[in-house]
Amino acid sequence: MAASYTEADIKSLDWREHIRLRPGMYIGKLGDGSSPDDGIYILLKEVLDNAIDEYVMGHGKEVHIDIDDEGRVEVRDYGRGIPLGKLMDCAAKINTGAKYDSEAFKKSVGLNGVGIKAVNALSSFFEIQAWRDGQTKSIEFSEGVVEHEMKRSRKDAGQNGTRVAFDVDRGVFPKKVKFRDVHVEKMCRYYSYLNPGFSLVFNGKKYKSKHGLLDLLNEEMQDEPIYEPVCLSGVDLDIAFVHTSGGEEYYSFVNGQHTTQGGTHLAAFRESLVKVLRDFFKKNYDPSDIRSGIEAAISIRVEEPVFESQTKTKLGSTHIAPNGETVRTFVLNFLKEHLDNFLHRNPKTAEAIQKRIIAAERERKELGGVKKLAKERARQTKVHNKKLRDCRTHFNSKGKRRLESTIFLTEGDSASGSITKSRDAETQAVFSLRGKPLNTYGLTRKVVYENEEFALLQAALGIEVSIEDLRYNKVVIATDADVDGMHIRLLLLTFFLQFFPELIRDGHLQILQTPLYRVRNKKETFYCYTEEERITAVEKCGKNPEITRFKGLGEISPHEFKFMIGPEMRLDPVNMEEGKTLRELLAFYMGKNTPDRQGFIIENLRSEVDSAAV
Repeated sequence: MAASYTEADIKSLDWREHIRLRPGMYIGKLGDGSSPDDGIYILLKEVLDNAIDEYVMGHGKEVHIDIDDEGRVEVRDYGRGIPLGKLMDCAAKINTGAKYDSEAFKKSVGLNGVGIKAVNALSSFFEIQAWRDGQTKSIEFSEGVVEHEMKRSRKDAGQNGTRVAFDVDRGVFPKKVKFRDVHVEKMCRYYSYLNPGFSLVFNGKKYKSKHGLLDLLNEEMQDEPIYEPVCLSGVDLDIAFVHTSGGEEYYSFVNGQHTTQGGTHLAAFRESLVKVLRDFFKKNYDPSDIRSGIEAAISIRVEEPVFESQTKTKLGSTHIAPNGETVRTFVLNFLKEHLDNFLHRNPKTAEAIQKRIIAAERERKELGGVKKLAKERARQTKVHNKKLRDCRTHFNSKGKRRLESTIFLTEGDSASGSITKSRDAETQAVFSLRGKPLNTYGLTRKVVYENEEFALLQAALGIEVSIEDLRYNKVVIATDADVDGMHIRLLLLTFFLQFFPELIRDGHLQILQTPLYRVRNKKETFYCYTEEERITAVEKCGKNPEITRFKGLGEISPHEFKFMIGPEMRLDPVNMEEGKTLRELLAFYMGKNTPDRQGFIIENLRSEVDSAAV
């Protein structure tokens, strides 16, 4: 029987109801804060963007961000302050703001009047206060509903500006949601790079940049630069780039917004760089050779920018302003003038760039032969490769369950056997490693491609030629929680970090959590992933529970494994804090510095005694 469709089915939601019903439309994913693209950081960004816009307009040189242990956020800027009579409208009236007039905020990020309202609607506590010319006014909300309003402004000697405080609503976000300092600190650093001279003070620590994009590039650079970075500045466009011995990496921004997925401005830069360097060297170099090893930061200012989502991670604008020239033409003309002039004035840098291009060309041709052999070897062994137990649905297909596609990377046949017997053969595949893989730190792609196990792994993942062909949405490292298992995990992480960092940046690489203990009585069974969980389970089971300590994945029966890799599977995403810190960590833990590492271990070795045994 068809469902009825009447006037009663037509509903109108007010602004706060719509935001709370469809939060993903406004802030992206509702994660717990462990990932930098989780929605709570979008909320913080929406508040900070207003302070940045004030600075860009010449008002306020500092903003204070404080986040306490309970998760309450407070942001205080020293701009002009919201006009007191419009405080309610700015906090709780959709499509209200000062940024529709392009003369007032010509190249701002927040143009649609939604951002601060989304913070309000998605907070269990939200307070906004403004100071203007010796007067102040504040309003307190909960879930977008007014709790307390100061009806009239009162005298206050506070400095002009705005204060916003909020607690995210744990009825909308996960209960364990938490701001991670590392992600907030990176946000502060990036804001400082894009606004030289502006200070951000997070929990007492100040972030301020003098050289802008050059400071960003020097901090984030993955490998040693081949020449001094090239810095080009002009009206509405700043670019800094350098070639290294590593891979291709970009940091792109629009009106101060970090566009992590790039967009039209980044595409224009990549294309224009190739054209300008080809014309300068009068050689038709392959684009991939020109861009090999390049690390670049590009910041463009666009009037009335159009982004592909409310979270503003990808620019969709084709023109730099209404009725203006295209982004593509604007970037190309900029590089034709500024980069061409720079190279003529700096012949040593031009020579270094050309040498890097020629080296990349040589490496590409050598690697092409190795890749061909690796693909042929993988093709020949695919039919009877006992190391891969494939699934039927893949990430690069059009299947309805493509996002569920998962491959488990396991150590040895016993663990693989348990997972294989308990997996969902439609969406879960298993790849069995033969003991400890090669330590790839410091090795070239050619050497790694010639390694049979990594060649087979790349073939299984479908990434020998391009990361675009990835066959599984989740690549899960599933090793024992012992010393050997941790070592294998570290070796795999080293491999992916060096040669396929995109897997990590795009959130594909995960680590499987498996229980350390099983605690049970005749009625209940508990799987415990931490010592705390074990203690709690023992208390629940009462006297004389049976406690099993799992030493390896192979000891867990297929029946039990079905639960551990089912819908309740616990996965830890592998996050990547890029730059020199990453390079130094890899060098220390995976490089040839055994005495230094040995000394570090001895100095930091701790002996922990089980308190229950004392």
